[in-house]
Amino acid sequence: MLGPMATLNGIPLAAPDDVLPLALTSYGHFTSMRVDDGRVRGLRLHLERLARDCRAVFGTDLDIGCVRAWAREALPGRKGVHTVRITVYDPLLDLGRPAASGRPSVLVTVRPAGTLSPPPLRAMSVPHERDQPEVKHCGLFGALRARRAAQLEGFDDALLVDRDGHLSEGVTWNVGFVDSDGAVVWPRARVLPGVTMALLRERAEHRVLPVTPARAGAMRAAFATNVSIGVRALSAVDSTPMDVAHPVLDRLRAAYAAIPGEEL
Repeated sequence: MLGPMATLNGIPLAAPDDVLPLALTSYGHFTSMRVDDGRVRGLRLHLERLARDCRAVFGTDLDIGCVRAWAREALPGRKGVHTVRITVYDPLLDLGRPAASGRPSVLVTVRPAGTLSPPPLRAMSVPHERDQPEVKHCGLFGALRARRAAQLEGFDDALLVDRDGHLSEGVTWNVGFVDSDGAVVWPRARVLPGVTMALLRERAEHRVLPVTPARAGAMRAAFATNVSIGVRALSAVDSTPMDVAHPVLDRLRAAYAAIPGEEL
């Protein structure tokens, strides 16, 4: 149900027809922010992503000042922690003439946020590359199909493997590893430049290396990151168990928790 928790260009969404093009084409991009008492970790990175992706998807600039104001206006009276998703799409998009699209609108939705660092998850490597992975776009069919395949095999989620046989990212999260020296390793691959990953890279020494499923099996620990989960341990990658209590994971969580939020 949409209700008052959704606005389109700052106006409460009243007509479902306004979101039909998004539902029927999935052509758009978005960012999701965890808002804690009006503050957002990495707000600058979220806004930069929206501006960058709008140019990539629609070939036009986005008024970031308006976007920020609309997101802020969607929150008054909502105490606590919420997930605010900002989706940019064109309500007038014509499936037959998408090149004519160039006036994107901004859909803001608000929902309660879950707790950071939920229980560990088991991930299965699945061959898949997201379309234009550097963009946080709305086209999720292939990624969700990979997640479904993993869950049908008894795992919690999928860890994507690119055409070169390298691990890249999770379905809706970035992945990192801890090697035998206790160093944090991020996969060298085409991935979504996640905000949580970027914030952790700024605060913790790390390496960026190609990681195959076999190399992942030699790692001591692995973790997923995004704004909804913070740093979430992986208990297994395929058939290889991982140390969910590795001290590096605690250090990463502490570093992330210490990041001050920016006022929305």
